Amino acid sequence: MKSYNRILIAVVFILIAILGLCNVYIYSINSNNSSGRQYRVEAQRVVNQIEREGYLKLDLSQYSTITDVVVLGSKDDKSFFETDNDYLIRKINGDFYRIEYRLYGNNRKNRMIGSINFFLALMAVMVIAIMLFIRQKVLKPFDELKEVPYELSKGNLTVPVKESKSKFFSKFAWGVDLLRENIEQQKQRELNLQKEKKTLVLSISHDIKTPLSAIKLYAKALAKGLYKSKDRQTEIFDSIHAKAVDIENFVNEIIKASSEEFLNLEVINGEFYLSQAVEKISDYYCQKLGLVKTGFTIGEYSNCILKGDLDRLVEVLQNIIENAIKYGDGHRIEILFSREEDCCLLTVRNSGCTLPKTELPHVFESFWRGSNVGNNSGSGLGLYICRQLMYKMDGDIFADVDHEMMCVTVVIRQG
Repeated sequence: MKSYNRILIAVVFILIAILGLCNVYIYSINSNNSSGRQYRVEAQRVVNQIEREGYLKLDLSQYSTITDVVVLGSKDDKSFFETDNDYLIRKINGDFYRIEYRLYGNNRKNRMIGSINFFLALMAVMVIAIMLFIRQKVLKPFDELKEVPYELSKGNLTVPVKESKSKFFSKFAWGVDLLRENIEQQKQRELNLQKEKKTLVLSISHDIKTPLSAIKLYAKALAKGLYKSKDRQTEIFDSIHAKAVDIENFVNEIIKASSEEFLNLEVINGEFYLSQAVEKISDYYCQKLGLVKTGFTIGEYSNCILKGDLDRLVEVLQNIIENAIKYGDGHRIEILFSREEDCCLLTVRNSGCTLPKTELPHVFESFWRGSNVGNNSGSGLGLYICRQLMYKMDGDIFADVDHEMMCVTVVIRQG
C-alpha cells in the first residue's frame, strides 16, 4: 500500500508537470506566431491607401484587424491620444493618423488554450480518480486480508476477517472467512473423533480384560490338572470358547469403529443446469491442459436440469480429470455425454490406460492404489471420495477400460 501511495503522489506531480509544460509550449508557439503581427501589415496597407486615395475613401471593411482610423486635427490635441484601444501613430501626407487595431484571433486562441487546459485537467482528474478508486476499492480491502492466509498457515483459526463492502472483494473475503470456519470446524471434528476413538479403545480394552483374565485362569487350572472329570473339563473348554467369542466381538467392534466413515463430506442437494458444471470444468482445464499440450475435448450435449450439488459434482469431475492427467499418457482427455432413462451420464476418457481390468472392482475402495501408479504420489482416496459424494447425491459412478482408454462415468439424476 505504501508503494502504491508513492506511485500515486508521483503520478500527481507528473500530471502537474505535463500540464505546465503543455502551457509553456502553447504560449511559446503563440508568441512566435507571425499571425500576431498581422495588424502591422494591415496598418501599412491603410497608410498606402490613404496616401494614394485619401482619407475619405478609406474602407475599413476590408481589414480584419484595423478597427478605426482617426486623423489629428492639431498636433496639440490631447484627446487624440486618449483611447482604450491599441493603436499606431502614422504621419501621412503631413497629417498624423491614429490607426486603432485589435490582435486578430486572440480571443479564439485564448478559448483554444482554455479548452486544451480544461481537457488536460479533466484527464488528470480522471487518472487520479481511477487510481484513488483502485486504491480504495481493490488494494485497501486486499491489504486488510493479506495477513489472514499467513495466520491460517500457523494454525491461528480465530483471526478475524473483516467484512468488505467492495464488490470486487466481498465474495473473496466471504470465501476466506468461510475457509477459516471450515478449517476450524474440521479441526474440532478431528479432535472430537480422536477423543471418541480413544474413549472407545479404552472402554473396549477394559472390557477385554475380563474374559482374557478368565481364559488365563482356566488355562492355569487345566495346566495344573485341577479339573479331573471330563464333564468339568468340557464345561471349562466351553467357557474358554465363550470368552474367546467375547474377545472376538470386542475386536470386531474396534475394526468396525476404525473402518467407519472418516470423512465428513457435506452435500447440499438442489437443482442446477448441466451447462454450469461444464463451464466450470472448461474454464479451468482448457487452459491448464493447453499449456501441457494435452488434447482436451468436450462432446456435444443438450442442456438440462440436474439434481444434486453443483460444487460437489465439479469436485468429482476434477478428481477424475486429475487422475486422467496423472495416470494417462498425456495425449488426449475427453468428456462425453449420454442419457439413460431419467439420468445424465458424464464420461471422462483418457488415453494411455495401463490399469488391468482385473483391478477395476477395487478402484473405488479407500486407500487402494492400482498397480499402474508407478512413482506417482497419492493417498488412494480420490475415487473413493467421488463415489461417496455421488451416493449422497443419489447418483453413481463406475469405471471401465476400453481399448487402452480409461473411462470413468458419473451418473446423476435429471431434474
